[in-house]
Amino acid sequence: MSKIRITKQFSFETGHALYGYDGKCKNVHGHSYKLSVTVIGEPISDTSNVKYGMVIDFSDLKKIVKEEIVDQFDHATVFNKNTPHVELANELKNRGHHVILVDYQPTSENMVIDFAQKIKDRLPQSIELHSLKLQETESSFAEWYASDNL
Repeated sequence: MSKIRITKQFSFETGHALYGYDGKCKNVHGHSYKLSVTVIGEPISDTSNVKYGMVIDFSDLKKIVKEEIVDQFDHATVFNKNTPHVELANELKNRGHHVILVDYQPTSENMVIDFAQKIKDRLPQSIELHSLKLQETESSFAEWYASDNL
């Protein structure tokens, strides 16, 4: 049977700051992120299965990505917990803000690596994560491909 790739797109708003960076992104700022998630698999061939003909139900993929990424990162501010930004993060948390502390510099490149692992861990065994595209502006994005990470 043929392998098919399907893609679902998501959007969320997230703030971040890049500690130690030599440009404007050292300041706290935000992006309207767009995330494209592409998985690959064979369509279900069992005619008695309610999901016959699907690689994965789009709603099942949506549930995974919403729970692991969108619901966590939407309207949050992300800081590297190994930098002095942790002080700002704690102050914001104390004031009721949604802050995520990660163990990496929160660039699009590192975020897409993190997202890939979170999504891969939740996919059914018969489905593989093919690629992710995390777009932070209309003209800037990071891509992750399984084939590059064997």
